[in-house]
Amino acid sequence: GPAVGGAMSVFVTRRIPAEGLRVLSQASGCRVQQWDSEEPVPRAELLAGVAGTRGLLCLLSDRIDREVLDAAGPGLKVISTLSVGFDHLALDEIKKRGIRVGYTPDVLTDATAELSVALLLSACRRLPEAAEQVKSGGWTTWKPLWMCGYGLSNSTVGIIGLGRIGQAVARRLKPFGVRKFLYTGSGPKPESAAEFGAEFVPLTRLAEESDFVVVTCALTPATQGMCNKDFFSRMKKTSVFVNTSRGAVVNQEDLYDALASGQIAAAGLDVTTPEPLPTDHPLLSLKNCVILPHIGSATYATRSTMAVLAANNLLAGLRGEPMPHELKL
Repeated sequence: GPAVGGAMSVFVTRRIPAEGLRVLSQASGCRVQQWDSEEPVPRAELLAGVAGTRGLLCLLSDRIDREVLDAAGPGLKVISTLSVGFDHLALDEIKKRGIRVGYTPDVLTDATAELSVALLLSACRRLPEAAEQVKSGGWTTWKPLWMCGYGLSNSTVGIIGLGRIGQAVARRLKPFGVRKFLYTGSGPKPESAAEFGAEFVPLTRLAEESDFVVVTCALTPATQGMCNKDFFSRMKKTSVFVNTSRGAVVNQEDLYDALASGQIAAAGLDVTTPEPLPTDHPLLSLKNCVILPHIGSATYATRSTMAVLAANNLLAGLRGEPMPHELKL
């Protein structure tokens, strides 16, 4: 069983789905402290909250760096993040201190893939723009060339990062009549690619040949700013760009220029830098850019499952047991 004497004290950085909190509060010997708000924990509160705790349950909006680890002290043994991405964690520093890390892959794959497809369709068929025309009186009659966009049938789709989510997106797009899938990443994945007959190509070729580009890679030093001026300048004027990974994979100034100048047809983003995007950001002035507030995994069922998994990862780490999903450092 768990050690006594506060060895199971944990800090939760936000209000999370009730099912996840219940798992923690019902665990024997687990003392839960929580920043009980829908809004992010202020930095000072985070530093105070982690002091002396054994476990930390955090979100992707919490920057867990050396300062936080120092504030926590040497007793911190496990960090559990309510996300599949871990670019907010200073992994080198965490590894150095022998802290274990849990994360939540798999359980959010389907929800995020669905949202990626929804965003792609919204951008290529101009759904928000069209809906706005109905409200503003711009809809006068049926017109042959009005509100035309681009369809998936017979198209080439390029996927940047053919991981769990990238594969799930391809699986859903295939029945739309996509002619060819291209993908790029750190290396070829023949087993994963076989299902879609996807071809591993360099980033430049993916940009040049794809009618739709979907970004589903992790944010790493290698992928930071990868979709930039050079990338967009290689894309077709009729192509559509979709990002549901992390905002920093894209150079937003370059994307703005590409969209504003007609270098590419449209874009759909579920992630930006920063988040939230300021309401006066230039990208929001463009009709051909659909931006969502990072809702990739936002179904009730998925968020609840994520919270339970994050809680179980945390408890397993505190007890020195194997985690359901541990990030191997």
